[in-house]
Amino acid sequence: MFKDSADFRRVASGVLLIVAPLLQAVAVILDPGTWGDEREAVSFGDNPVLAQVQSVMYHWAYLLMALAALGLLHVMRRRATVFGHIAGPLVILGYINASGLLMADPVEWWLGRHYAPEEATRIMDEMVNLPGVVFGFQMPWIFFAIFGTPVLAVGVWRAGFAHWWVPLVLAIGYGTSMAVPYGPATVVLWGIPVIALGRLGVKMLRMSREEWISYYPAARTAPEHAKAAG
Repeated sequence: MFKDSADFRRVASGVLLIVAPLLQAVAVILDPGTWGDEREAVSFGDNPVLAQVQSVMYHWAYLLMALAALGLLHVMRRRATVFGHIAGPLVILGYINASGLLMADPVEWWLGRHYAPEEATRIMDEMVNLPGVVFGFQMPWIFFAIFGTPVLAVGVWRAGFAHWWVPLVLAIGYGTSMAVPYGPATVVLWGIPVIALGRLGVKMLRMSREEWISYYPAARTAPEHAKAAG
């Protein structure tokens, strides 16, 4: 498989579409902030081990989601190509930036261990509200990741690779999570996309090598060139 670029990209894309959202779903379950004090400076201090584990899982979930989004662009080579070329890079950039934000977690944990909760929260708010942090890592990048994924899935549906319910489920899961406080409800909302994206991943894994290659432009134009040559 590693010597065959087509099979490697097919399998890698399929696995990432399963693993990346699953990592995010597990991270929100392990996150002490999901169940404890809404001030992470406090909840992280209550269970520093889980605080670090969830942070690392979120970090890798977002990096792998960026690669998974890149894999989705392959099935949009026939239809919705321009749509994919616009939405795809924005989603990828969104997840990469979201990953960078996870470095704030150990800082917040450290502040919670050395300052009173109110002071730790005040210091953290001042740090993350710096213009360079806001516009370099948060805005509008977070929204490109969260809202961009359902939008990109619309393109995958229009390309004929996904059922209509896939972008709908992603919109409900990721979109609604922005309207409710981070907590137990987020566990459900971020668990739903695992089904939709996992379905696409399984479909890719079940594709034959020839089906995957058929999405390449050269594979579609080759018969035409052969006719012209004949």
